[in-house]
Amino acid sequence: MNIKQNLVAFVCNLILAATLINGSTDHERKAYIVYMGDVSDDRATISAMEEHHGLLSKAIGDEKIARESRIYSYEKSFNGFAARLLPQEAQRLSEDENVVSVFPNTIRKLHTTRSWDFLGMTKTIERSQLESNIIVAVLDTGIYVKSPSFNDKGFGPPPAKWKGKCVTGRNFTGCNNKVIGARYYNLDNAADPDRDNISPADTDGHGSHTSSTAAGVAVNGASLYGLAKGTARGGVPSARIAVYKVCWNGGCTDMDLLAAFDDAIHDGVDVISISIGGSPRSFLDDPIAIGSFHAMKKGILTSCSAGNDGPYPGTVQNIAPWIVTVAATSSDRKFETALKLGNGDTVSGISVNTFSPRKKMYPLTNGAHAANTTADNYGNVRWIEILFYVDLGADNGIACDYGTLSMDKVKGKIVYCLGSASQDYFIKLLEGAGTIMVLDEPSDIAFTTLISATSVLIKQGIKIDRYINSTKNPQAVIYKTKTVNTTAPFLASFSSRGPQTINLNILKPDIAAPGLDVLAAYSELVSISGERTDKRIAPFNIISGTSMACPHVSAAAAYVKSFHPDWSPAAIKSALMTTATPLKIKPEDAELGSGSGQINPRRAAHPGLVYDITMSSYISFLCKEGYNDTNIGKLIGGKKKHTCSSFKPAQGTDGLNYPSMHTQLNVTASRFSAVFYRTVTHVGFGNSVYNAIVTSPKGLSVQVLPSTLKFNKLHQQKSFKVVVKGGPMKNGTQILSALLEWSDSRHSVKSPILIYKPIPLSG
Repeated sequence: MNIKQNLVAFVCNLILAATLINGSTDHERKAYIVYMGDVSDDRATISAMEEHHGLLSKAIGDEKIARESRIYSYEKSFNGFAARLLPQEAQRLSEDENVVSVFPNTIRKLHTTRSWDFLGMTKTIERSQLESNIIVAVLDTGIYVKSPSFNDKGFGPPPAKWKGKCVTGRNFTGCNNKVIGARYYNLDNAADPDRDNISPADTDGHGSHTSSTAAGVAVNGASLYGLAKGTARGGVPSARIAVYKVCWNGGCTDMDLLAAFDDAIHDGVDVISISIGGSPRSFLDDPIAIGSFHAMKKGILTSCSAGNDGPYPGTVQNIAPWIVTVAATSSDRKFETALKLGNGDTVSGISVNTFSPRKKMYPLTNGAHAANTTADNYGNVRWIEILFYVDLGADNGIACDYGTLSMDKVKGKIVYCLGSASQDYFIKLLEGAGTIMVLDEPSDIAFTTLISATSVLIKQGIKIDRYINSTKNPQAVIYKTKTVNTTAPFLASFSSRGPQTINLNILKPDIAAPGLDVLAAYSELVSISGERTDKRIAPFNIISGTSMACPHVSAAAAYVKSFHPDWSPAAIKSALMTTATPLKIKPEDAELGSGSGQINPRRAAHPGLVYDITMSSYISFLCKEGYNDTNIGKLIGGKKKHTCSSFKPAQGTDGLNYPSMHTQLNVTASRFSAVFYRTVTHVGFGNSVYNAIVTSPKGLSVQVLPSTLKFNKLHQQKSFKVVVKGGPMKNGTQILSALLEWSDSRHSVKSPILIYKPIPLSG
């Protein structure tokens, strides 16, 4: 689901909620997830289902209802189950000593080439022979395995470590040696039989796009109807793909996500890529945080999209510290769609318009001149087709909204519309030749249009409208979109920003990657716009979103792992973050929007130093954050009883050996100080001497102790601390940003330091 489709889905969900809410009572059984931590060592004497049934029977008080209420048991990689419960039953289960957390099953949403060349990963880049043993798991909408991006020519059998399987079904006849596994999950019956294939087949396109971005093979001459023509390929084209379909037309449920994690970890994957999100929650109530924690324990890195709710602050999602959280940036190209007026004036707009004009000029009108003067003049158009479409720009009587225009006045003409959402849909229904839409503010997102269309700024729109109103027979033509070079990278406007709201001393997002106008494989089971009225089917598509950025980082992680198969997920994450290129933009969009900056996979393969984090360190961090001994013991598992006192207390402001350094101040704070304790591991060769270089603004003091680190062997560790002081701070939002760089003349190991003070609430 891309950004435009998310808008439509949001409205549909609002309408659905309104129709259901009156019938909702506390006597209805609803789906919950009961999380119980790590897999029990007693599993040999009692099965997971028996254990779960016993808990349900105790909470419900009726064995028959208990059996009927259980939906699914998680038992391979962690312990838990999904069940339909009454609120009081969920409460009883949450109070049981064997249970870590109980939370409602919610529906999450998807966060929806040339980009690899832009990142320096050319076709001739150095590659490890182990790349073909790397398995990238993609939790998404499935896959269109017939795409040329998933051709397995030249691939041998799956790696010996692979324990997964390939489930067949409608429009999905099997896997190959490239796509080695495929499963689907529909535990809460979220699939729509009219729109979804109950199989791993991708009827959305999103999953095929993300999978090929990560690990698709090279396909020469790829394009979207001639746009962005070139070689489409993934970051690790020799790696294998395992697909776990967890998203349907209505969204992605928590219980399906956890089931996919349970299988993927057990199946033997190396990297998990998830372009899905929802509102941040406590880690023990968040299925992605839970699943990725257990993946981390097994040495599997999880990469997640940061969300598409930018440019607003505090919107970042998937914020657990063991996750790599990915923001979206641009590459060095953009798509422009020009139009020409009958008077010779040209205007440049933005869209992905695959249509070439068949005439030199078309009649041009606007919403006011094409207004519908009767109550209903939509001809044969069925009202149900447009019931759920919305217009966010209706104003001044010239928005092309449902029922406002006359088919007789629109047919065969280009229509100038005030408003940018779904105007092309309405004009197509009225058999218009094209539409010119108006943007409220500059946009970097080029949407694929249903007819010949482009979006222009208000200033340009006024110029077009004046021409229409001052000319007897106004005309215009909209040209096919062209690719143009642009300065890059910049942070995409839609990319969710920090600061995060769960762990105030961990900077999120972690890193950024291209997510704007990305060309990659698509499903031929759906049109390129996702609309049923659209007859365009293509093997590749251009989409934007942090969904597209995430698989870039997943692939970069797989690339690093292919050179260093023994590295932990934290070491790989550190390598990606400390070698990234900081974005040269304003602070609130830099670190708060992109973390350490744009990935540089080639440098990440040889970072010099890494900030490693063990499972024990994460436990100490959770203890510092207030998680209790019972939950900690369940998370770790095993026969030995573990409590927070079993672990070395977390030190410093953030309590974690994180590659970035961050703290959020109290809204009333004036002066401040913070201490960050860090340990780096030498992963280079030979003797090395690293010196600390600090770049900081006026008002922010950064002291590194010691400021020189000497290494004489591989894997040697050295510790240091960073003392940050400053103030007094001014009223209003205050961001102070510094950079710590460890340099040995061959490597540059960078860590952003960010101090954030929120705006005080008025009144």
